Amino acid sequence: MRVAAAAANFTRDVAFDLERIGVIVAHAREAGVSVLALPDGALGGYLDDLRVPDPARADGTALPPALDPDGPEVRAVVELAGDMVVCLGFCEAGPDGERYNSAVCLTGDGVLGRHRKVHHPAGVAALFTPGDGFTAFDTPAGRMGMLIDHDKTFPESARSLALDGAELVACLSAWPTSLTNRAPRMAQDRQARLFDLYDQARAAENQVLLLSANQSGRNGSLHFLGRAKVVGPGGEILARTWSKGGLAVADVDPDGMIGAARAVLHHLKERRPDLYRG
Repeated sequence: MRVAAAAANFTRDVAFDLERIGVIVAHAREAGVSVLALPDGALGGYLDDLRVPDPARADGTALPPALDPDGPEVRAVVELAGDMVVCLGFCEAGPDGERYNSAVCLTGDGVLGRHRKVHHPAGVAALFTPGDGFTAFDTPAGRMGMLIDHDKTFPESARSLALDGAELVACLSAWPTSLTNRAPRMAQDRQARLFDLYDQARAAENQVLLLSANQSGRNGSLHFLGRAKVVGPGGEILARTWSKGGLAVADVDPDGMIGAARAVLHHLKERRPDLYRG
């Protein structure tokens, strides 16, 4: 099975974003990709400032557009996906006016799974309602789960998905360079190091395959890292992009690779949850 994670820039212009998604999906299809992870904010972009995001700003640029999770924008991606499994993030309009930082996983047959971001950093927490859990779901490519951005900072997030049977985890991010200690080169940036570290740790500790997609380019005060990657169940990076847009593409055998990783040391079976504190 061939899988891919994308690094790309998305904007407040949803029509432009849909065109860009169409191009990325077409390139992935030409490459023989079966599962594609797109970044957080692939429909409608992401925030432009994490320190002082202001939802009341007169020009309306502070927050991305809130979309109906079953609306025409998501349906348009369903049409684009065909037989490919595609995961992507967007700002979801809740039924009572609340906003969720959300993700869907879909094929041409419709939506397979949904996730609302659970962990919001301090500067963002007032803008979005948090999700209430982590649930895996079945797809034509096997059982999957999704994380959004800051979720992957917390080991319990990916562990919850693995315990629910997920063997492939899609991490959808809009992860920027450091806001407080920006390095002269992106490869030296503290957030670049953490972004890669979390991807590799979450894959290795749960012995799963992980697709890490991320925004690239700039939006307001944020400079997104890119650095999309596919990580194997031993924490090894199988394919990656760097700071610019592109596709990280890898051929994987989930059953074989995960079976080999768990043949001697099976982390999920070796847990001692009776000794852990919440």
